[in-house]
Amino acid sequence: MAKNTMMRAVQYNTYGGGAAALKHVELQVPSPKQDEVLLKMEATSINPFDLRIQKGIVWPFLPRKFPHIPGIDAAGEVFEVGSGVKNFKAGDKVVAVLSNICGGGLAEFAVAKENLTVSRPPEATAFQGAALPIAGLAAHECLLRTPGFNYEKTGRQLNLLITAASGGVGQYAVQLAKLGNAHVTATCGARNLDLVKSLGADEVIDYKTPDGAALKSPSGPKYDAVIHCATGFPWSTFKPNLSTNGKVFDITPTPSVFMTNAFQKLTFSKKQLVPLLVTPKKEKLDFLLNFVKQGKIKAVVDSIHPLSEAEEAWAKSIDGHATGKIIVELN
Repeated sequence: MAKNTMMRAVQYNTYGGGAAALKHVELQVPSPKQDEVLLKMEATSINPFDLRIQKGIVWPFLPRKFPHIPGIDAAGEVFEVGSGVKNFKAGDKVVAVLSNICGGGLAEFAVAKENLTVSRPPEATAFQGAALPIAGLAAHECLLRTPGFNYEKTGRQLNLLITAASGGVGQYAVQLAKLGNAHVTATCGARNLDLVKSLGADEVIDYKTPDGAALKSPSGPKYDAVIHCATGFPWSTFKPNLSTNGKVFDITPTPSVFMTNAFQKLTFSKKQLVPLLVTPKKEKLDFLLNFVKQGKIKAVVDSIHPLSEAEEAWAKSIDGHATGKIIVELN
């Protein structure tokens, strides 16, 4: 690619500032390294972790440097490949997880490692592809770490609770759990009760009701696992609702969650609050895309914004009441 080829991008230059800190710029298109592919981006999605990076919650680790182009979910077309890339060529439609360190999603072009890039089947639109990586992988990881859960629907039926089930991770957690051997209780706002039920949840509770605030299943069973996609619930609310070896997977863990988990391990507690840290794997992303291809899971898309209105998408994500995924269209 010619070295003077430019692209539009959105970046920020320091921690904090929210949507107002995002700046529209023109930058040189990056070049792929030996093990990378250059993507002509079609869409990306915004995740809570992107917001946490901007807030400085993972300082001094991320971002590695400023200015920073946020976004790590990617759907696009391979434009150029590095010299060591064997499995992709220009023109291939793909889904990728971009580097947490470098980001790059809010731009017309981005580089991705070959080992975090998978082919996108025709059945998956760019929006469906961009919505999947981090949210889908987080939900999938929680289920993989739930003792006894499997997608073959063998063994006893597990009782699962999914909080904020209409959000980005929650919507995938409901769908994936119902593909396996799970009875699903889900919480969400009143306006999304029908949506979450349509995703397969067996019981749906308005989180503002007494049962919702107490996280109690209407049918009464204790939970074998909780995929906790909301905020603001103390461990004392979860504990009485858990089975003997129940686990709570917190997808946005705070320092107090890590401290609670450490104490529980020291005291050999059978009930545990587990901070979830997702390490993306190509084979897991490919596994989930196969479910998309088969029509077994789909993304609920809250809204789609052009790159020129990225600030609106960012602000909507900060607000925290999106139904499903917030997408930024890049082509």
